[in-house]
Parts: sequence; structure tokens; C-alpha cells
Amino acid sequence: MKPAIHPDYKPAKVVCACGNVIETRSTRGDFHIEICSACHPFFTGKQKLMDTAGRIERFKTRYAATPAAPAPAKAAPAPAPARKAEAPKENRAAKRAKANAGKPRPEPKAAEAVEAPAEPKPE
Repeated sequence: MKPAIHPDYKPAKVVCACGNVIETRSTRGDFHIEICSACHPFFTGKQKLMDTAGRIERFKTRYAATPAAPAPAKAAPAPAPARKAEAPKENRAAKRAKANAGKPRPEPKAAEAVEAPAEPKPE
């Protein structure tokens, strides 16, 4: 390491909200954290209860649909004219097959490249 270009790496204390103190080294110095391995539910195996029921109730009360004022009665709309049933839509392959139905198929080009061996001519 080159001298005088790296920050100081000094001892530091990491203090958790639960009271756990971890002594380590850091360039930052001492600092506080909210949760550590001593109090995190993943490491302790204890499930912390959250007030999800209260959250759901608050959400429902906040966004509950308030009954709207009855709209003025309007004349019944005229029924829509009956539509003719549409033919089912064809996919691209079916359209191609229909378009090429009467046309002769071309010979494959690979067959032209391979020639049959010539029979010997009688002398």
C-alpha cells in the first residue's frame, strides 16, 4: 500500500438499538444501528408481531367507497343493433395455405445439387 493515500482504519464501536455493542474497525468511526444479529428475527428465531390488522382497518376506512348520491333517472338507452357474427380470424399459416392452395409447389433446390450417377453407355 502506498503511504499517505489511505484513510485511517481505527477501532470503532457499533451500537444497536437493543443495546448490543460490537467492537470492530472502521474508517467511519463509531455509529449506531437499528437492528443487529442479536435482535433480528431471522437470527433469533422469534417473530415480531406487527400491527397488520390495524393497518388494514385504517386502509379500509380511508379508502372505503362512500355511497354515491343516486344519479338522476335517465331514459333507458336504445338497445344496440344486433351485429352479424364475425367469421373466426385465421392465423398467418392458414392464410398462406389458402393463398397457395392452387399453385404447384417448387422442387427443393437441394435435389438439384445432388445428381444421380450416370449409367455407363453401351459401346
